[in-house]
Amino acid sequence: MKFKRILLSSLVCLANAAIAQSAYRIEGQIKGLKGGSCILANYYAAQIYAKDTAQADNNGHFVFEGTKPLPGGVYEVVLPDRRTLYRVLIADDQDFSFAADTTDIVGSMKVKGSRDNELFYDFQRFMKGKEEEYQKLKAQKVADSDKRYKDIQDQRKAYYDSFMKANEGTFTVKLFKASAEPELPTAPKLPNGKTDSAWVFNYYKSHYWDNFDFGDVRMLQTPFLHQKLERYLKDLTVQTEDSLIKEADFIVNKAIKGTQKDILSYCIWYITNQYEMPKTVGTEGVFVHMGEKYYLTGIMPVSDSATIKNIAERIRILKPLLVNKIIPDLGVMSYRAPDKLEYIHASKADYEILFFYSPTCGHCRESAPKLKAFHDKMHAQGVDVLTIAIDGKEDEWRKFVKEFKLETLNNGFGLVASRQVVYRNDYDVLSTPTVYVLDKNKKIIARRLGVEDLEPFLNVYKKRLAMEPKPAGNRQ
Repeated sequence: MKFKRILLSSLVCLANAAIAQSAYRIEGQIKGLKGGSCILANYYAAQIYAKDTAQADNNGHFVFEGTKPLPGGVYEVVLPDRRTLYRVLIADDQDFSFAADTTDIVGSMKVKGSRDNELFYDFQRFMKGKEEEYQKLKAQKVADSDKRYKDIQDQRKAYYDSFMKANEGTFTVKLFKASAEPELPTAPKLPNGKTDSAWVFNYYKSHYWDNFDFGDVRMLQTPFLHQKLERYLKDLTVQTEDSLIKEADFIVNKAIKGTQKDILSYCIWYITNQYEMPKTVGTEGVFVHMGEKYYLTGIMPVSDSATIKNIAERIRILKPLLVNKIIPDLGVMSYRAPDKLEYIHASKADYEILFFYSPTCGHCRESAPKLKAFHDKMHAQGVDVLTIAIDGKEDEWRKFVKEFKLETLNNGFGLVASRQVVYRNDYDVLSTPTVYVLDKNKKIIARRLGVEDLEPFLNVYKKRLAMEPKPAGNRQ
């Protein structure tokens, strides 16, 4: 676990009443703790930061206190061993105490002065007790175990329902709701008698955000917003540009309706950040969409003009080079005939691989033998390869081609081009090697693949094309 220290500036208060209204005080008593520095750490989405420190005495007693209220959310009290954590909830009650034993954190926890923390640990104690009953029963392997398992489950369910109803409106209940899975009703059956799994998935997804309060800024100070965003976009959404954009707008609209600027900012930032350099092929368009729709229009609350400028520039570079765009043509010095040019658009092959590299780049040297093997295997299947050296000297380029036996590929030296070109800006070559996959029309069908991924990608792509319905005029 990594912590960032946040230094709280001291405030000079003129009256004791003012201090009382703005202070927090959290007192801990840990049995078995013999001194050391304790940390009060708060969550901010996926990260956790040190908020305050306190020195424990030889009796395990320590106090966190300050003259400014803590932002509400989920916090951890980290003991000096930096492994033992006591979770506490910060809501309206910020003057409270707790006592516990390191041998049984949940079972021994006693809280005074904070209803939310009392509720939080009461709930956990009950559920922990039922889990212990279940594990004990499981070990015994008694004859009526199925019935007794169900009894335990029913007791858990009844307690949960009663707890949530009795404590509605508390921060504790809000957290449990935010972290809970949607409760699924009985699913309809298909004609073959099996459960309609598509209905189950669609119901689950459509109710995924039901109990998350985008209007409570405290939810940003918990791990749940980040976790839910990540699961929704990566596990519950088809990883295509159109599907991701649709769901991104759905989430941002929920945040807009919640009217919490910080939650809105985080949702927009998280989604945009995920898709500038995405792991899934062909989804960079999500970044362009988010930038144009939210950053450049002012919906994203950004006061830093440099950020807006950088995003606008990144969109300008990336937009012409997205999947499904025709790649700009380029002529570079030909290896075979130095007085001629190799053009990207000259290839008549069904597929063309562009390999932008530097002759002195270590990763490029590692990739070159794989590229050679790929070409030798796939060329007869309608695949051309054009390598383009974007820097270095001409003799270094020629040495690279000869060393890795790339003479049978199309090779170009990019410093003598038919037009001025800055590869970083014109072809988004931020690092080498950078790979593009083009179809016969020079439409980009993939970008930023590893050389080892080229053959699997093309195999999948060709299978997908074969499954697509053909126009009526082409049917035989």
